[in-house]
Amino acid sequence: MMAYLRIALSAVLAILLATIALANREFVSVQLFPEAIGNLIGFNFGFGLPLFILLGLAIGLGLMLGFIWEWLREHSYRAEAARLRRRVAAMESDLEKFQKAAPSVAQKDEVLAVLEAK
Repeated sequence: MMAYLRIALSAVLAILLATIALANREFVSVQLFPEAIGNLIGFNFGFGLPLFILLGLAIGLGLMLGFIWEWLREHSYRAEAARLRRRVAAMESDLEKFQKAAPSVAQKDEVLAVLEAK
């Protein structure tokens, strides 16, 4: 059921993106500086792109910057989780050592042997 829902949602999204692309095929001029500043400094880099490509690039750049920002923001949480994983692994190895040593200790103690027999 979820696979059909995912396919249907992907199809609706594809139709929506194709409609936006067809509606925004006009070329737009993208320049590094405004016209007045470009004339003042004598340099103004510019190029033309269809509007839907420019929108797609802007959305993609925004997503990538957001992912990087979140990855950097969550660094302290990942470091703390790694530290806790190492601590748990050390405690589990200590527990295994104690469990291996426990049967020999129990056999030496007669009171514990009697209690375990009941």
